[in-house]
Amino acid sequence: MAATAAARAATELGARHMTTPRTSDLVKTPAERMAHEEFERTEKRRQELAEQRSDLNPPEVRIRTWERIHQLRMPSDPAHPILDVIAVSTRLTLEEVREEQRTRAARAGYRS
Repeated sequence: MAATAAARAATELGARHMTTPRTSDLVKTPAERMAHEEFERTEKRRQELAEQRSDLNPPEVRIRTWERIHQLRMPSDPAHPILDVIAVSTRLTLEEVREEQRTRAARAGYRS
């Protein structure tokens, strides 16, 4: 009996705290939903690019953001031609990108 009362109380509590969907969400046409999803994707990309270039972020964060956006890992070869692209995209110098390579290599060597 106590379990039933507890279940009923939990259900009543949950019912009081339920949120209803906004009316604007219910009446969106498929085209409106697609446009909204595209807007959200564009906004996310804009924010990621800003994070990748921000002087407020250290080189490690900028490079990791570049890797996430492009779904690539920074190569370990210090002469790899993509390092120039990473440097330009992140507003870092080539030397700063190579320093991050050395830091990662040192971390990887330390773990071994």
